[in-house]
Amino acid sequence: MGWLPLLLLLTQCSGAPGQRSPLNDFQVLRGTELQHLRHAVGPGPWQEDVADAEECAGRCGPLLDCRAFHYNVSSHGCQLLPWTQYSPYTQLKRSGRCDLFQKKDYVQTCIMDNGVKYRGTVAITTGGLPCQHWSHRFPNDHKYTPTLRNGLEENFCRNPDRDPGGPWCYTTDPAVRFQSCGIKSCREAACVWCNGEDYRGAVDRTESGRECQRWDLQRPHAHPFEPGKFLDKDLDDNYCRNPDGSERPWCYTTDPQVEREFCDLPRCGSEAQPRHEATTLNCFRGKGEGYRGKANTTAAGVPCQRWDAQKPHQHRFAPEKYACKDLRENFCRNPDGSEAPWCFTSRPGMRVAFCYQIPRCADDVRPEGSHPPPPPTRIWRRTFAGTRIGIATGPGATLRTRGLRSTTVHCGAAMMTNHRPSWNPQAGPAFLWGFPSEGAVGTDRPAVLLLLNPQPGEPGLQQVPVAKMVCGPSGSQLVLLKLERPVTLNQRVALICLPPERYVVPPGTKCEIAGWGETKGTGNNKVLNVASLNVISNQECNVKHRGRVRENEMCTEGLLAPVGACEGDYGGPLACFTHDCWVLEGIIIPNRVCARPRWPAIFMRVSVFTDWIHKVMRLG
Repeated sequence: MGWLPLLLLLTQCSGAPGQRSPLNDFQVLRGTELQHLRHAVGPGPWQEDVADAEECAGRCGPLLDCRAFHYNVSSHGCQLLPWTQYSPYTQLKRSGRCDLFQKKDYVQTCIMDNGVKYRGTVAITTGGLPCQHWSHRFPNDHKYTPTLRNGLEENFCRNPDRDPGGPWCYTTDPAVRFQSCGIKSCREAACVWCNGEDYRGAVDRTESGRECQRWDLQRPHAHPFEPGKFLDKDLDDNYCRNPDGSERPWCYTTDPQVEREFCDLPRCGSEAQPRHEATTLNCFRGKGEGYRGKANTTAAGVPCQRWDAQKPHQHRFAPEKYACKDLRENFCRNPDGSEAPWCFTSRPGMRVAFCYQIPRCADDVRPEGSHPPPPPTRIWRRTFAGTRIGIATGPGATLRTRGLRSTTVHCGAAMMTNHRPSWNPQAGPAFLWGFPSEGAVGTDRPAVLLLLNPQPGEPGLQQVPVAKMVCGPSGSQLVLLKLERPVTLNQRVALICLPPERYVVPPGTKCEIAGWGETKGTGNNKVLNVASLNVISNQECNVKHRGRVRENEMCTEGLLAPVGACEGDYGGPLACFTHDCWVLEGIIIPNRVCARPRWPAIFMRVSVFTDWIHKVMRLG
């Protein structure tokens, strides 16, 4: 079961624990069909009785004459294929309906282990000699008989005797009976520069030998790194990658007891600095990942913490582990691909802050008035922030808000993690919802409805009964809801991180709110409205609000335009991107004026209630 507050906490259905997916044996090409030039149609009929691509992979995998399959994403149809893109008379074709899955053994250009399963098309030895056909006994006689099982096709390099040197072949030179083909192992085929954010190799095992989980699957470990949302990270199949700026490439494992591990990959020569990254000293380009200047204070003038220190803030960016990031002393740097150089601060109550005082380089051309590019997880966080939560009560029960009786009330909410924050999204979400102080909830098992990107007929509807409600501490206007069963994490539903306990967002931090609330005729109620707001200190906020802003609240600056939260947005998130994820820093609360020009907006500060959230969820 999961918790949903107006924090709602939900767990994910993850299928059979530890079950290896048959898709692990396949590489996928999205939106692609494999066309055989001598066959107008496929070799076999479409099978329309498959549940998903995994089932299709399960059918193709054991068949020796199946090397690939088409999967129709609309009809859930499956067509098995006896060829791959490297077979004669085939070509790839863009498709609006199909994905192409090909067995790795037939399309990889590198080998795992000693290459016994290699089924590629290399047919030249290391000495440049053409290979002899396996069905021929001249010029070199041998004992092997080609079969589908041993894969001794044509004259391709193979390893039928498990030679430690990898695939080989008999040559067409009578003076050279056989020779190695020199096919590299997948580990050696691509090396790692810096922390491996650009690694695009085909290693799919961790340093302990565990097989990697596919990035496009959510089991055995739920995660936010869906390939369609991180297109620039090349999260292909189950290969080791580094989408979050970690120390080196890693992957989620297929072991349900071990969530993620690093991969053992060779480094590229002696260079620490990636060849593509130009360094700068007095300004920064792009996101400032190449900035190597000596600025060591935040934009607000707070001194930075040394990178080799763990006080006042513990962190994972040890200089010796991120040598290519030049984490010297306490200089502003960008080791994780954030929007600009930043640092941990020397102030205990302020964990991190950007160094926006560093100017952008004059040759970093951008359209006038443009902002830095959004963080890579923007789509994921935005999609979830746009989830509309409805509370529908059972017979005889009521949900009262502002004195009105209703069977269904729509509001905002945020699904978050249930682990103590490590600046990385973890499994185990929860919804946090701001609840009107004068409201009352009936006890006859209301249900939570998740309506995602509303359209006619609400196709994204998920409906989950509420098992338990826990009201927040006095004055919090929060409710934590425990759900009877998990919701499904998918392209429209993902997680948001919790902030550290008592964390104070630095003034000037750019955050976003999102919701489906009242727009006074200025917006479309079928489109998610998103607004960017800058955080201000409570002291500055209290100048306008005459000292009424409390410690458990936070503020964003008042804008000239009437942009902000209103009816229907209550309970939604004020989210700020910090390093690895979007963080739920504030909750939109009721009883405040809708987007009043020049007046700071007030939100409930989530970090004040982080400890309470964890305690409630631990108690079950």
